[in-house]
Amino acid sequence: MKRGKVMKRIFLIVADSMGVGAAPDADRYYNGNGNDSGSDTYGSLCRREDFSAPFLTRMGIGNLDGMPAMRPRTHTPIGAYGRMQEMSAGKDTVTGHWEIAGLVSKEKMPTYPDGFPPELLDDISSMWGRGWLCNRPYSGTQVIRDYGREHMETGKLIVYTSADSVFQVAAHEDIIPIEDLYRYCALARKRLTGPHAVGRVIARPFVGEWPDFTRTSNRRDYALEPPSATLCDCIAGAGMEVIGIGKIGDIFAHRGITREIHTQGNADGMAKTMEIFQETFRGLCFVNLVDFDMQYGHRRDPAGYAGAVMELDRFLYKLFEMLGKEDCLVVTADHGCDPGYIGTDHTREYVPVLIAGPGIRSTSLGTRSCFGDLGKTCAEMLGVDALTLCGTSFLQSILKDGMQ
Repeated sequence: MKRGKVMKRIFLIVADSMGVGAAPDADRYYNGNGNDSGSDTYGSLCRREDFSAPFLTRMGIGNLDGMPAMRPRTHTPIGAYGRMQEMSAGKDTVTGHWEIAGLVSKEKMPTYPDGFPPELLDDISSMWGRGWLCNRPYSGTQVIRDYGREHMETGKLIVYTSADSVFQVAAHEDIIPIEDLYRYCALARKRLTGPHAVGRVIARPFVGEWPDFTRTSNRRDYALEPPSATLCDCIAGAGMEVIGIGKIGDIFAHRGITREIHTQGNADGMAKTMEIFQETFRGLCFVNLVDFDMQYGHRRDPAGYAGAVMELDRFLYKLFEMLGKEDCLVVTADHGCDPGYIGTDHTREYVPVLIAGPGIRSTSLGTRSCFGDLGKTCAEMLGVDALTLCGTSFLQSILKDGMQ
């Protein structure tokens, strides 16, 4: 039901992959030679003696349902705190963000553990006018080491996938100009429909000389278009702003996003969020901070992940201290990617939902059965009609007296 606005601005921060413990169905999702039932991204950080996130602790992340005793708790959380279980089939970026925005993906997007059908790749490469290499599930850093030299000698594009529903294309920036790589990926996106409608086509440029190639920050995602309305569509349709920072615009196929701001990693994303904070706008600032996942989770680097979360913690405290009475800060994640776990893929986990601001009271949200509860709540905060979105709003349980 549409109600009057209780918030003017929502800053929704997605700490990409910062899960908070294995979901009940984690045994049905696989990682390397095992399943995800033992995964716990935030727990892997808390086991480190050098890890400290005092502001996230104040927000209540250690007070969530099912949290092990090792996690620091607080007796006085500054806002609402809980965890959310994913209803969608999958454990990737697209399904996680879509569900946060009120769209459940009931069917798993296609994956290719044995590589893409050769006839499909031949069809795509005929559109490119270039051949392809690899066509296997692969680590993004290892694939350019193993195939980068041949790519530079032949001009063939490196195509690979992972446990996620992705079609990834790697190319050296000196061999394939960035805009050409983007064009090739856009062509692949148009072809990858129907039974081959992967969640994302990803451009993966790299530089350097063999064997010391390095991926650059010029990555670009080409996501499948959401099949129905999302929170972004609802807010933009109501005449308010939806400012996507990071890869948010790519994830939603640029639909419902009134302004897109691409970033060069976490630090740049946080800096650009601070710049937007100084503006006067009504609506949603939707931020994805990708380094947790891309730089540290998939590479199984607990030290790097811990350091990145501590940087996030300092940023969140600074942002919180600046919030106005009609502002709200929300911190969540889209899936897990436990840096201390087996394999190199995402992990099927609960995600945190931490909400703070002058109008938000301290309360436990328990365990929510759908990420969409958050999207529904954000819509109600802004007084937006969101009847078609999945989930159940918990707004009335988190507002301070006088805000209802």
